[in-house]
Amino acid sequence: MPPIDLIIFDCDGVLIDSEVISANMLVAELAEHGVKIDLSYVARNFLGRSYPTVISQIRQEFGLQLSDNFEAAYRQRLLDAFATDLKIIPGVEDVLNRLCVPYCLATSSSPSRLKMSLEIVGLTEAFDGRTTTASEVANGKPAPDLFLLVAQKSGVDPRRCLVIEDSFAGIKAAKAANMQTWRFRGGSHLQDIAHDEASDLADREFASYADFFQGASALMKRQAHE
Repeated sequence: MPPIDLIIFDCDGVLIDSEVISANMLVAELAEHGVKIDLSYVARNFLGRSYPTVISQIRQEFGLQLSDNFEAAYRQRLLDAFATDLKIIPGVEDVLNRLCVPYCLATSSSPSRLKMSLEIVGLTEAFDGRTTTASEVANGKPAPDLFLLVAQKSGVDPRRCLVIEDSFAGIKAAKAANMQTWRFRGGSHLQDIAHDEASDLADREFASYADFFQGASALMKRQAHE
């Protein structure tokens, strides 16, 4: 594989199995306001995008006027659900421990949600000082701004960055930044989603972190594969 100097992990649906929780809650919340969507719709239209972007699209597409306290109430219910149901994606910690190249995290989640999520699954230390959120850029995914900022912070040529993403918006953003991209399909939210345009766009696709280093032994610490 081409030389890699930095691996950039998305968070939701890649490191933590959060997208299915968020999607189910959004479907339920909108149903109470007379808007009926399903998990496939959420995956196609909202996956990888920030909350303000999602709400803006809902308002435009469905003409739904949400109350001023909707966002705060939704976020709090979501964090409450995370506290009881959020799990780390199996195999993540093993891969992080075996990497021989620097890694970091770039997410559309808010800083507060990211902080809580990492604490719940025990990844705070692993990503201490290694996180960037969409709140730091003008344009979120699918614009390349977030990933380009990460490369700039790290002093790495974007062409030598590898992005691990699950969403079409995220993969588009990585490609727009001239970065290599692998799609992770192991999150619960993608189990019933057929091969789609996100799969076609990615350089590689994998469904288990047990397969992460297949064909990519150069990313592994030497002692890990001797």
